[in-house]
Amino acid sequence: MSSPSMSELFRVFGRIGFMSFGGPAAQIALMHKELVEDRPWLSERQFLSALSFCMLLPGPEAMQLATYAGWLKRGTLGGVMAGALFVLPGAAVILALALAYAQFGTLPLVQAAFLGVQATVVVIVLMALQKIANKALSNTVSRTLALLSFVAIFALNTPFPLVVLGAALIGALRPDTASAESGTPPRHRFNWRAVLTCIILWALPFAALLIWPAPFLWDVAQFFSKLAVVTFGGAYAVLAYMTQAVVQDFNWLNLNQMMDALGLAETTPGPLILVTQFVATLAGQLQGGISAALIAGALTLWVTFIPCFLWIFAAAPYVERITHAPRLAGALSAITAAVAGVIANLSIWFAMQLLFGEVTQTAFAPLPVWSTLSPLAAMFIGLAAILMLVLKRSMLVTLAIMAGIGLGWGAIGV
Repeated sequence: MSSPSMSELFRVFGRIGFMSFGGPAAQIALMHKELVEDRPWLSERQFLSALSFCMLLPGPEAMQLATYAGWLKRGTLGGVMAGALFVLPGAAVILALALAYAQFGTLPLVQAAFLGVQATVVVIVLMALQKIANKALSNTVSRTLALLSFVAIFALNTPFPLVVLGAALIGALRPDTASAESGTPPRHRFNWRAVLTCIILWALPFAALLIWPAPFLWDVAQFFSKLAVVTFGGAYAVLAYMTQAVVQDFNWLNLNQMMDALGLAETTPGPLILVTQFVATLAGQLQGGISAALIAGALTLWVTFIPCFLWIFAAAPYVERITHAPRLAGALSAITAAVAGVIANLSIWFAMQLLFGEVTQTAFAPLPVWSTLSPLAAMFIGLAAILMLVLKRSMLVTLAIMAGIGLGWGAIGV
C-alpha cells in the first residue's frame, strides 16, 4: 500500500468532503472507490476491518472511517485533516441554511415549501428503517431486541442511552463468532499524546463557560457532548432522543422546526449528524441573535466531532484486535437491532405529528386524535412515497420536487 503526501491526502479527502451526499452508504461507497479502487491506499481487508471498527463507535461511521484512513496513511495529522475535510464543507452549508431559515423560515410561502420537505422526511426515515431492518433483523433474537427497544422508547419513554447500553450488554453475552474476523491480530502502540490532546480540547469549552458563565451555551455544550457519546447507529437513531430534549425539555425549537432541520441537513454533504449544528445555530438565533447563533453552532460542532477524533485515536492502534473480538461483534449486532426499533419509533412520531393536529399522551403511548387528520399532509406523504419508492427518484430530487409542490400550493393560497 502506498503512502500519499499530505497534499495528495488533502486533495483526495477534500474531494470526498465536497461529494459526500446521500448518507453513510453513499459516503462509504465513495470512499471505497477513492481509497481502494482508484488508488492503492487501503486493501479490501483493511477497508472492511476499519468499517467494522467504526460501526462499533458512537458517532458518524463514515466520518470516522475517513479519519482512520487518514491516520493509517499519515498518522495523527493525516487523521485530523481527513476527518476535518469530511465535515467542514457540510458544516459551512449548514451554517448558511440555518441562518437563512432563521431569517425567512416563518414566511407563509417558506412554511408551505417546508410542508413538502417534512413529508419527504417521513418517507426518508421509513426507508432508513427498512434498510436497517433488512440488514439487522435476521433472526428471532434480533427481531425481539428491536421490538423491545421500540416498546421501551415509544410506550415506556426509556432514555435512549439506556436502550443502547441494555442492547450492548445483551449482545456481549451472545458472542458473534460469525461477524468477528479470524486469525491473530497485529499489535500497535497506544497514541497517548493524541488522546490526551483530544480530551483537553473537548474540555476547553466547559472550562471557558465556568469562567464566563452562559446558561444557554452550557446547556448546548453539555447536551450535545452527551449526544456524541450515545450516537450509535447513526443520526436517525438519536433523532427521537434529540427531538424530545430540544422540543420538550429545553424548549429551544418546535417540532416543525426540527423536521425542517432534518430535511435541510439531508441536502448537504457530510454526516447527517450535522443536523445538531443546525439545531444549535437556530436555537442560538432565537435565544440571542446572530452572535449567539454563531457561537452555539461552532460550540456544537466542537463537542460533537472532537469526540469522534478521540475514539479513533484512542482505538485505532487496536482496530485489528477489536474486529477479532466475538463479544464486541455481538454487542454491535445487538445495538444495530435495537436501533431498528428506535428508528421505528421516530418514523411513527414524525408521521403522527405531521398528519394530525393533535396527539395525546395516554397511559400507554402517545396516540393521535383522528378527527384532526390533515388530508393535505397525507397527500404530500403519499406523493413523496411515490417519488422515492415507485419512481425511484433520489432523496435530493424528491426534496426539491416536494418543496416546489409545497411552494406552489402556498402560492395559489390553498
